[in-house]
Amino acid sequence: MSNPSSSWVAQFNPGDRVEISPRDVGFRGSWYAGTVVRREAKNTNRYVVEYDQLYADESGEKLLQETLDSIQLRLPPPEKKKVQFKFEDEVEAFYSDGWWEGAIIAEHSGGKFAVFLRGFEEQIVFEEKDLRLPVQWVKGKWEPRFEQVQREKENSNFSKEVMKFTQGMQVEVLTDEDGLKGAWFAATIIEPSGEDKYLIEYKTLRNDDDTEFLREVIRACNIRPCPPEIIVVDGFKVWDAVDAYYNEGLWVGVIAKVLINSNYEVNFIEYDEKTTFNQADLRPHQDWLNGKWVVP
Repeated sequence: MSNPSSSWVAQFNPGDRVEISPRDVGFRGSWYAGTVVRREAKNTNRYVVEYDQLYADESGEKLLQETLDSIQLRLPPPEKKKVQFKFEDEVEAFYSDGWWEGAIIAEHSGGKFAVFLRGFEEQIVFEEKDLRLPVQWVKGKWEPRFEQVQREKENSNFSKEVMKFTQGMQVEVLTDEDGLKGAWFAATIIEPSGEDKYLIEYKTLRNDDDTEFLREVIRACNIRPCPPEIIVVDGFKVWDAVDAYYNEGLWVGVIAKVLINSNYEVNFIEYDEKTTFNQADLRPHQDWLNGKWVVP
């Protein structure tokens, strides 16, 4: 690749390995591996590129080629360093043959992480090998994002901030129990229980003999404060991200269809399941990121 021009438009050569950002609806925020085929003769800022893993038709015999602006291309980022991912990290996750922007919303056992993918408006569990920290393509070169620089400073000082919870605090808890993964449950903090862990009591889940509410020790990274209430005046729209009260917990879904009498069909994409809810059992989805509630 040659040096960027004075207007900072990146220049590529045939055969350059690149990452490609499609502008089609449903692909924004993603990057796919590909190769530069040639530069357009009439517009030197446009290139014909060929994807590595996207195909021109359903037969899968011919790789897709597109003509795109140079701003939709970038060199592959530097080989990723070994990273200890943590709750609230901004990441790129390899999903559906491309890299997608998201944020870690929970840590699971076995080196797995629950990531909220903004492009899909859903939560998916990934292995560490399928995640990378995002870097910025600025004026023809790679630069670490501000939060990554801050993270490296924190790591060099062996520090790691974890939100502290107090006895009696009302919270929501993410569980690893089979059949309940991905759901958040209302709970109360009973007391600290070791480093960055808390004994909590669920408000809706009961013990096996149904004599009292279930208590468990939960890692702090799987606990969050209760979100602020958002009043929905005009109802939800198709594609709105919501939390649905279902099976005693809150599950992330997307409005698939607006029905009559304030009812909605909600698609739980991770489970490929659709269920009908009344508006009273739905709330706008919010993400707990960097110590703040964020509406995606």
